[in-house]
Amino acid sequence: MSERIPAGTAGRPAGRSVGNPNDNPNGNHGDAGRRMLQTATAILAVVPTVSGLVAMTGVGDPLYALLALPHDATLDSNLRFYAGIWLGLGLAAFWVVPRIERETALFRALWLMIFIGGIGRGLSLFALGLPFLPFVGFTALEIVGAPLFVWWQHRVARAAARRRCPIV
Repeated sequence: MSERIPAGTAGRPAGRSVGNPNDNPNGNHGDAGRRMLQTATAILAVVPTVSGLVAMTGVGDPLYALLALPHDATLDSNLRFYAGIWLGLGLAAFWVVPRIERETALFRALWLMIFIGGIGRGLSLFALGLPFLPFVGFTALEIVGAPLFVWWQHRVARAAARRRCPIV
């Protein structure tokens, strides 16, 4: 004789409830947040990647053209070094995108670096005054956006873990 399956549970593994978006056996639900985070991260990764490449020109960086920086070897060396770190951060962010729900430690480390950089910009704002207007926006993204991105990635990672290993 065949085993009776309770009404409304056919095709679902035991322990999964009706209406839970993480219970879709095809894994389609919950992917929207992941894809949105991937898209946002990829778009934001363009900034340090492109500006890092441009800044590798040191004191010749077009961003600093109006500032008439001295052509000093130490200043140029430091600008290029920091540009290399910034470029590396952008490349690491691109690397994280396809596996964004599994690379929590690296994702958090990248945003921690950005957050700390925002704190540095904030200190500069109080010490020397307002920079070019876009840099005020960057500061806000770095200080306010960093915790929000970490929180968003946590939610995406948690949803992915639930899809991989549902509670029975």
